[in-house]
Amino acid sequence: MAEKNYKKYAVIVAGGSGSRMQSSLPKQFIKIGDKVILMHTLLRFMESDASTNLILVLPESHVSTWQELIELHQFDIPHKICIGGNSRFQSVKAGISELPADSIVAIHDGVRPFVSTQTINTCYEIAKEKGNAIAAIALKDSIREVNNGSNFSRNRKFYRLIQTPQTFNTHLIQEAYQSEEKSFFTDDASVFEHAGHNINLVEGSYRNIKITTPEDLLFAGVLLESQA
Repeated sequence: MAEKNYKKYAVIVAGGSGSRMQSSLPKQFIKIGDKVILMHTLLRFMESDASTNLILVLPESHVSTWQELIELHQFDIPHKICIGGNSRFQSVKAGISELPADSIVAIHDGVRPFVSTQTINTCYEIAKEKGNAIAAIALKDSIREVNNGSNFSRNRKFYRLIQTPQTFNTHLIQEAYQSEEKSFFTDDASVFEHAGHNINLVEGSYRNIKITTPEDLLFAGVLLESQA
């Protein structure tokens, strides 16, 4: 029997306000190199597979700014704009709600513009095989647990830093997002796990940084130069 050929979707979530960046401009619209951060991110998914269907989730108040930036930079990567909600959970739910169930969807932070095409492709392949694939990296530093005024050493080899993309069988993640929103839903994997599924971790990259602070922008400049 021939293997089913799933369509690929990527839901790029970009709802940041720029408060931690100490900027009046939302962080996803800050320019690095010759493009704004969000454009670099969309390009990564198009470079991994030009047939990928891109959905960009934005707050309604940011849509006009994005459209102005598209025109200014003559950015012609095809994508659909979806209006997000008041939280990441609500925004992702909106982004995945109308996707065909027989597909694979990667959910990715708009401010992770240095995700590698290798990571993207691996996540799609593992999700196609096992139902989900979550990018993660090992910790470099020693860690301590802080609890009620005390702190305790913990073995870092038992922990991972979770990144995006977080990639899923679309039908399964749509079902998971029918749950009521919980405070411990910090990412899509936590929503999926709460619905009763096991999580498959795949190797991410230390270059796949999430740009949220001014220090991250400095590192982003170095990463961009190293790719030139």
